[in-house]
Amino acid sequence: VQLVESGGGLVEPGGSLRLSCSASGSFFSLNGTGWYRRVPGKERELVAVITGSGTTDYADSVKGRFTISRDDTKNPGYLQMNNLKPEDTAVYYCNAKIEVRSGWGVYDYWGQGTQVTVSS
Repeated sequence: VQLVESGGGLVEPGGSLRLSCSASGSFFSLNGTGWYRRVPGKERELVAVITGSGTTDYADSVKGRFTISRDDTKNPGYLQMNNLKPEDTAVYYCNAKIEVRSGWGVYDYWGQGTQVTVSS
């Protein structure tokens, strides 16, 4: 199973971007998705999560501006980012908790990351 993010880029402050995460390969179930970001020299930060049942949670810094969603049980989903600020600049990573075969256990899978730069 591989995760691939897309949708990053350069945007002006106040602008929007929509990140997508797709999963390739066959697997039994996807139990939740998270979006993380990392700035060089800083710890990786959890941005948003969505559980298998659809419950969401967000970092305080993005509440009201970012929305995490999924449209399919086998699709890790999306991160809609509105009113972007320069401090949102980071590499964004998709994380998915996947059970490849029934009974094999749930493991974390990560994408390669996509750069988001907010600058005028």
